[in-house]
Amino acid sequence: MAAPSADPTRPVTVEVVLVKAGRTKIRYPADLLADDGVRIVVRAPWAGDTTRDFGFVRFESGDVFTEYYWRDRWYAVKEVRDARGRVKGWYCDITRPAVLAGGGLTVEDLDLDLWRSADGTDVRRLDEDEFAQSGLTERDPEAAAAAVAALDELESLARGENFTALLA
Repeated sequence: MAAPSADPTRPVTVEVVLVKAGRTKIRYPADLLADDGVRIVVRAPWAGDTTRDFGFVRFESGDVFTEYYWRDRWYAVKEVRDARGRVKGWYCDITRPAVLAGGGLTVEDLDLDLWRSADGTDVRRLDEDEFAQSGLTERDPEAAAAAVAALDELESLARGENFTALLA
């Protein structure tokens, strides 16, 4: 876990580092909300420079992401709220298990993603074409199998009524 803050009323800040294909895709500061040794929870504003419109959701200035990472699971779940605090939905990344060390939270993105709308009526698998083209299946078949299994598990959870219990 990150070092405690000198001011106990101020959250500890960690740097989230998202790695993809061996390169840093994005890095941003986030407040560390919890770390129970297995699950790490951070909160950060939308880290993009511009609005990103996926067609089914827009990430934009003012959005806040509460991000859940696991040291023993192959995914991360990011709750997305707008500037007024309304839940837009959950963007889920298929990743290798997260590593928190030295004030940095490092996560390796494996190209597969899942979206679940706030009302649960829209659950969609994303970027399966990118995953197929990534070459992970050839380079690391065990990791590729774990990624596909994680996406299947996450989709099943997202379609269920108790999805948010995963984050409690």
